[in-house]
Amino acid sequence: MGGPRQLPSRRAFASLITAGAGMAAVAACTPEKAAPSPAAANAASGAATASAVPSTAVASNPATGTATAAPSAASPTATASSSAPSSAVAPQHSLTDPTSPWVVVNKHRPLSPQDFVPADLVQPNVRLAVSGEASLLNSTTAAAAEKMFGAAATEGIVMTLASGYRSYSTQVATYGGYVAGTGQAAADRASARPGHSEHQTGWSFDIADGGGACSFQPCFAEQPAAVWAKANAHRFGFVVRYPWMFHDTTGYFYESWHLRYIGVEAATDMATRGIPTLEEYFGLEAAPDYL
Repeated sequence: MGGPRQLPSRRAFASLITAGAGMAAVAACTPEKAAPSPAAANAASGAATASAVPSTAVASNPATGTATAAPSAASPTATASSSAPSSAVAPQHSLTDPTSPWVVVNKHRPLSPQDFVPADLVQPNVRLAVSGEASLLNSTTAAAAEKMFGAAATEGIVMTLASGYRSYSTQVATYGGYVAGTGQAAADRASARPGHSEHQTGWSFDIADGGGACSFQPCFAEQPAAVWAKANAHRFGFVVRYPWMFHDTTGYFYESWHLRYIGVEAATDMATRGIPTLEEYFGLEAAPDYL
């Protein structure tokens, strides 16, 4: 998401839309099953946004930002929703602590502190397409990635780590480069502002297929690595963080390569119940733009 790479996809998406090509052109680069009609997808996106409120099945502690299972009795301010974490998902975690696998970072929710650095960065034993800090993940994510990459390999799927950890200072330089080259409005579509990038947490990384086919482009969704990850990543604790047609909720266009670790129980719960975004799953407001 907004990393040091060439022609990032969000700019490609934005260019297609503003040029009048619309989502029809984007759909040509998307697996058939992942590409609902624009009307249906927009309806689903609107439903996700409308239901992104605390559920009666979950209670959030304002002091800690922790999501915990709660009794089913409705509160005066809560609306009925089936999107909150199931009471079977345990343990529960903080939504604000950057060391938590459930931390939610988006355009409304910057990291705190904004210059956070994971204390347990390691290089996973997987096929790498990068070096330096971009080859690092926090230790929990690294262990899960090793299992996932290994499982993919046994099925003949080549998967590489294309972008992992990204420091605050790197994001300052990356975002600043976009602003200087295209202006802030365009930069905000292509790159996260410093302190707002999931890559800084160590819980996220981008994948590629080892051959460079469609890397960081919409058509990567059709590549075997992306197809396999979409179907299987939850078994290892990962979700596709920016799903198709939910940019009005997440703030970013579809990134089939951007995976986020939230734990096997929660990822499987999301997949089983068909909940597409972390915002909806944790009962948080949509974050299409910066506040």
